[in-house]
Amino acid sequence: MLKGVNDMTAITAKKRERKAAWKMTPGKFLLYAFMYTFAILCFIPLIWLVRTAFVPKELELKMLAVGWLPTFSNITRIWGMAPWGNYYVNTLILVAGVLGAQFITITMAGYAFARLNFYGKNTLFILFLTQIMIAADVLILPNYMTITRLGLNDTLLGAMMPFFASAMGTFLMRQTIKTIPYELEEAAKIDGCNLFKMIIRIYLPLLVPCYIAHGLIAASYQWNNFLWPLIVINKPAKRLLTVGLAIFAQASEIGALWSDTCAATLLTVAPLLILFFFFQKRFIESFAHSGIK
Repeated sequence: MLKGVNDMTAITAKKRERKAAWKMTPGKFLLYAFMYTFAILCFIPLIWLVRTAFVPKELELKMLAVGWLPTFSNITRIWGMAPWGNYYVNTLILVAGVLGAQFITITMAGYAFARLNFYGKNTLFILFLTQIMIAADVLILPNYMTITRLGLNDTLLGAMMPFFASAMGTFLMRQTIKTIPYELEEAAKIDGCNLFKMIIRIYLPLLVPCYIAHGLIAASYQWNNFLWPLIVINKPAKRLLTVGLAIFAQASEIGALWSDTCAATLLTVAPLLILFFFFQKRFIESFAHSGIK
């Protein structure tokens, strides 16, 4: 009986602490007001994009128009104006290929930097991280020369290869692996697990949040990448969504077809928005547990 009373008292105390922590003050009110105002301002371009994509064509420039019903005619019309299905397939192949290669390389490199001891490890890790400070556009010329010499110009593999390794992904993986107790690895070694089995059975299940976080970043970057695919791919059948959207928008601007352009843009960005909404919790948790504050 006494234990139940103590439990109820502890629960009540916790509720009071939560209420006290969330008590509104003038400072918190101003902070929340600023945050919500800033969030609304950031959402305005997206709201305008969605609105123009579904508004009837004759009302696309009438911002104060009311009483109209959403229509899919803009999307169905632009779908037949360009090979969007082919663009989607090419983009999905590229993103999947890059992510598959990066998951392998960042896992191996992250484990090596976190667990193995070898000469010059810290120096090599610092040099490896310098890739983060180098803009990808600076490496376009040497990457293009390398891809051309390998005979992979105008191929999806050539568009993938420069991104098979990721300094940011390696850093995330290293930081996450360092938080995993080393005793788990020692127990696996005692049970006779080799390096491959140990990574598959112990580290991979624990690294899922890290994979999701890096996957969202890498997939978003590859999905939105424009300059490198534009340079390395020339065949219309191998074009990606970003290049196809740019060509379509350039043609649409001649006639100021804003509803068509917004519908095409929505088709391009919709998968990323859906992906982030589904995995945003795992995305935030990964950064919270990987040593990034």
